[in-house]
Amino acid sequence: MSSTEVPFVPPANVLPKVSPVRVGEGERLRSVGLQGITLTVRSRPPAREGLPPALYVHGLGGSSQNWSALMEQLEGDVDGEAVDLPGFGDSPPPDDGNYSVTAHARAVIRFLDASGRGPVHLFGNSLGGAVSTRVAAVRPDLVRTLTLVSPALPEIRVQRSAVPTGLLALPGVARLFTRYSRDWTAEQRVRGVMALCYGDPGRVTPEGFQHAVEEMERRLQLPYFWDAMTRSARGIVNAYTLGGQHALWRQAERVLAPTLLVYGGKDQLVGFRMAQKAARAFRDSRLLTLPEAGHVAMMEYPETVAGAFRDFVADKEEASAEASGSVGRAERSSGRRGSGRGGDAGAASGGGADATTVGS
Repeated sequence: MSSTEVPFVPPANVLPKVSPVRVGEGERLRSVGLQGITLTVRSRPPAREGLPPALYVHGLGGSSQNWSALMEQLEGDVDGEAVDLPGFGDSPPPDDGNYSVTAHARAVIRFLDASGRGPVHLFGNSLGGAVSTRVAAVRPDLVRTLTLVSPALPEIRVQRSAVPTGLLALPGVARLFTRYSRDWTAEQRVRGVMALCYGDPGRVTPEGFQHAVEEMERRLQLPYFWDAMTRSARGIVNAYTLGGQHALWRQAERVLAPTLLVYGGKDQLVGFRMAQKAARAFRDSRLLTLPEAGHVAMMEYPETVAGAFRDFVADKEEASAEASGSVGRAERSSGRRGSGRGGDAGAASGGGADATTVGS
């Protein structure tokens, strides 16, 4: 089956009642109806009015809750919202059953267009990183800066530990896995996910672990849970095979927004070796490497990622102000000389990225 085929999802009136999605202290949830999709959006009231908007996009099998820790860290810097992609978190499946990277990117674009909040500081992790890259490439007007945490961009040599996730894309594998794991408890499943996604699962607090178990129990009751997982995994694999202008690395090269790249040294899903390739691909980028982090650095080291984002934005704003000042001074100087010739001035950014490695 292709990821664009319409899956069977029971009508809403026969869906089982599940426990409500957890809303952390200081957070709010709302539902946004758009063409062909309904999105659940998690937000935190900003510390003050007038802060620039931000949007957070989660990865495969995740939800807006993956960003709660970072959203709290940055509530004094941005007016943040985190979206549940269609079929994940508390968002129902899309009407057309399309879980491709392009369809997820379209959902993000529709939300940003409808909200009128762009350009935003756009954050993406894993699948959300691929989605955010595509959004930034095709709609640069919507993106102020781009922050990618372990983005799922194509790799020629995939890590062995990432193979089982990729196998979800194969027809029938999800059904076999569901049958094989039917006796697993929610606790066992969560421990497996954390062992795969965290550099050090011991950093998860008992309270955080219990919240994850409750969310896993809720998701397993949703009749479309495995379908959304399977089709989104297939969407990533399909995106990896696209060539030409739709190739993700080609689109990365087209991104105009300043880009902060965050890679974990213990990431079992996205190869750490891809960090340097990403730094070369994104034209105006900074690379932050966290040797002890896994696939979800924003959950393991939210303070570090938040600090890197603040420094990144401050440096870009300072550089922009200096460039504007240089242009003004050059124009005034040219006027005094009375050369009678107009000129263009601007700041150019060299290829590659400035890199920072942070130890834990």
